[in-house]
Amino acid sequence: MGDARDGFLTARRLIDLAEAVRATPEIPRAELAELLAGHGERPDDLTEETFTETSAAELRAAARRMAAVLGESDEGRAAEALNALFAEYGSRPRLTRHDGHPWHLQVDRGEEAGWGEWFLASGALALAHLLTEYGRIAWGACAATGCGRFFLTTGPGSTRRYCSGSCATRARVAAHRRRRREGEGVGRG
Repeated sequence: MGDARDGFLTARRLIDLAEAVRATPEIPRAELAELLAGHGERPDDLTEETFTETSAAELRAAARRMAAVLGESDEGRAAEALNALFAEYGSRPRLTRHDGHPWHLQVDRGEEAGWGEWFLASGALALAHLLTEYGRIAWGACAATGCGRFFLTTGPGSTRRYCSGSCATRARVAAHRRRRREGEGVGRG
């Protein structure tokens, strides 16, 4: 991971995969392969022979596990969760350049790592990079009622609570209406 942008791109892949699995828990292998290809994985690595149904099942399970980290808003607990992933799935960091990709840092177990292990190790590295780069959690689950979508935030200011402006507006309007209703009920008897 040469710079914050690399970490952000890997974290974006993490978020997109976690969201896809949350939306469709048994998302088909072909759809996972398409999503991975959209994030720069080589088509040769995503054929039915190289990215099997077993690989897809590993990746779905890993995405569910990462969803717990993505939903964590406490920095200390997030760091503990990331350290636990490094302990379980990581190896010594190594620089690698393969398949036309530029130099990048990897912490998975190399060729021995399955898709799930690769996803957990690379996702933990990306989130750890963002945590150290920004000094705070740069991801979250939307606080809007009925949403909960994961998002990344690297802008200045306080930590975001909503995935989009529409969710933030909907939440503000709902809170305003609730306060108004509560205010109307005061004094009536």
